[in-house]
Amino acid sequence: MVWCFVRYFLPTPAGRKRFNVLGAVAALTKEIIMVVNETTVTAETVCQLLSKLAAHVTEGPITVVLDNARYQKCALVQDYAAAVGIELLYLPSFSPHLNLIERLWRFVRKECLYSQYYATFPEFRAALETCLTTAHREHRSELETLLAWHFQSFRSVQTLPA
Repeated sequence: MVWCFVRYFLPTPAGRKRFNVLGAVAALTKEIIMVVNETTVTAETVCQLLSKLAAHVTEGPITVVLDNARYQKCALVQDYAAAVGIELLYLPSFSPHLNLIERLWRFVRKECLYSQYYATFPEFRAALETCLTTAHREHRSELETLLAWHFQSFRSVQTLPA
């Protein structure tokens, strides 16, 4: 709460519309493949993304790293992934720091949402879609450091008795 002598009104969007982005980022090229909608993300949406990935990547194996959302682990998604030749790798629970896409979402929030006002929903949607489709070209150096593969491993840790 801020106190002042003169009333000052800040413009805010009225109402609430949903804009869902289900995306995958290529670990090497930083290119973003996405499926967007204004309803909800379901297992069918995940299958749409897997279909786009299979069509986009023409050579070599595809491994998709996923969190443990119910709609990503269902039989429909697993069967579809097997049918199009995509390996699904599920992260341990409560480990978003291991998922590169979570770092990308943080970047998108910083670029498009923080201290930004969009008068209409189409402006908001266009800003997000433009950011996501051009990020791998226009923000390449920033994404190289943000989406790095530097993870700490605890497999060969030596412990000392107390």
